[in-house]
Amino acid sequence: MKKMMLILSILIIEIFCQKNEILEKLKEKKDKKNKECKIPSVQKEIAKIVNKLNTTWKAVEYNRDYKPLLGAIREDPQVLPKKEFSSLNINLPDEYDLRTVYPKCESLKEIRDQANCGSCWAFGAVEAISDRICIYSNQTDQRRISAQNLITCCTTCGYGCDGGYPAEAWGYWRGYGLPTGGLYGDKNTCQPYFLPPCDHHVSGSYGPCPEPVDTPDCKKDCKDGNDADYKSDLIKAKSAYSVFGEENIRQEIYESGPVEASFDVYEDFLTYKSGVYHHVAGNYVGGHAIKILGWGVENSVKYWLCANSWNNEWGDNGFFKILRGNNECNIEEVVYAGIPKL
Repeated sequence: MKKMMLILSILIIEIFCQKNEILEKLKEKKDKKNKECKIPSVQKEIAKIVNKLNTTWKAVEYNRDYKPLLGAIREDPQVLPKKEFSSLNINLPDEYDLRTVYPKCESLKEIRDQANCGSCWAFGAVEAISDRICIYSNQTDQRRISAQNLITCCTTCGYGCDGGYPAEAWGYWRGYGLPTGGLYGDKNTCQPYFLPPCDHHVSGSYGPCPEPVDTPDCKKDCKDGNDADYKSDLIKAKSAYSVFGEENIRQEIYESGPVEASFDVYEDFLTYKSGVYHHVAGNYVGGHAIKILGWGVENSVKYWLCANSWNNEWGDNGFFKILRGNNECNIEEVVYAGIPKL
């Protein structure tokens, strides 16, 4: 009888343990599913909040998971020398858009795509550099500078697709130069980008961004059928520097062209569609680098005009406006720029 009771007890314990194991597996599966579903559902709710508040901007609702590839890392602002302005032009216009000031510079109208690589720090730099090359050549030089080369070859810039330092990108351009490089699939430049475009936080035509990728190896040659000599293709900078504060940033853009800025990104920014963005709801998700190419006033609200690197299906055809004058999300803390050597 005692033996039977012992066997029965063992069986009950085994069944109980198996049940617990099954329940744990089900819980893990449920938790995984909830984790996968949490992000888009949160974004949808944030978009509803933004639109309900009738604030200065509109959000888009969607039901797709996102991977916030935000790779701008905060750094010592003194990495590059601070540009000193002898005098500020107090008569700067209320509205200023470099796309209309320099209509022949096609790069100013172009939106690139960093795809599934946290390389915004490099894109903000090479986009502004490409624009400045065109501006300083009286709109005749339309060469695009390679994000691919900057991401893979600048060892002091950070971690490639895992994030980097915007100031170091400009310092690298000044010290070593950068070759030409266009969008994915471009055969007419030295080092075009290695990843195809994908949907960033929206339901678009490219398909969801895959998992983040490893940074490719640095190559000091031209590829993809382009036989141009790498060294002769390099373009260097005369100078690279930092600019602080709203008025100085406006003056810099007015005198010399676009600048690279970084700012703190919250979940609501990912839902941006139009208007003048300012942080309303959601958690902090990372640092992001972009290009500022102008400023203006919309419905009595001052803004910076910016180009993102999430292709032209995100936001306002790839561009966005962000509140100007109160260092929104630390965007006016410091920006970076330089002058091309042509």
